[in-house]
Amino acid sequence: MATRKNGISPLMVALHVGAFVPLLWTVWDFWQGNMALAINPFQEVTFRTGKAALILLLLSLAVTPVNSVFGWRQVIPMRKWLGLYAFMYGLLHFAIFIVDNGLVGGGISAVALYEATFKKRFALVGFAALMILLPLAVTSNKWAMRQLKKNWKRLHRLVYLAGVLVIVHFIWLVKSDVREPLIYGAVLTVLLALRVPAVRKSIRNLRSRRKNPRTIAVDGA
Repeated sequence: MATRKNGISPLMVALHVGAFVPLLWTVWDFWQGNMALAINPFQEVTFRTGKAALILLLLSLAVTPVNSVFGWRQVIPMRKWLGLYAFMYGLLHFAIFIVDNGLVGGGISAVALYEATFKKRFALVGFAALMILLPLAVTSNKWAMRQLKKNWKRLHRLVYLAGVLVIVHFIWLVKSDVREPLIYGAVLTVLLALRVPAVRKSIRNLRSRRKNPRTIAVDGA
């Protein structure tokens, strides 16, 4: 893949620009006085930031399978940034939720915040997912990799648990019409399946056979 003189690929540029599109879109809607936001701005922004976090998290989980299935090694550097942007939107999502549910009499009430976060199962599961992503974001650097060594990979495998919790959070949030979260859940299931060693080995063997059809013909002769 072609890169710029500073070593940044067009793919990475597209990632960084695209990651801010949901945020800029929301700011634009506020600026323009969008009617959908005017009805319940906190709920709308909470939903938008949550969905952005979910999509970016799934994209980060898709990096390794994409490399395994298609051999696109150029996507590997994207994994870190997709995860960090997912955490950023998750943090925004939670912060807006706090402001929306914790405001009482012009200030944030600790009691209201506790009831909103820990007495609602969808909020509790979402909070747990965010707490899992927090150490992953903090340790997503080379210094942490050197310090943690083998434990770094073990720690970062928790991202899959975070993904499952986010899907459960979404399902419990919508309550009745769960078609959309189930679609995301199906995508996550496929991505997790592609992490299974036997599945990855089968895919790699299939790729090798497609790249070397003559070998297959000789073996079958």
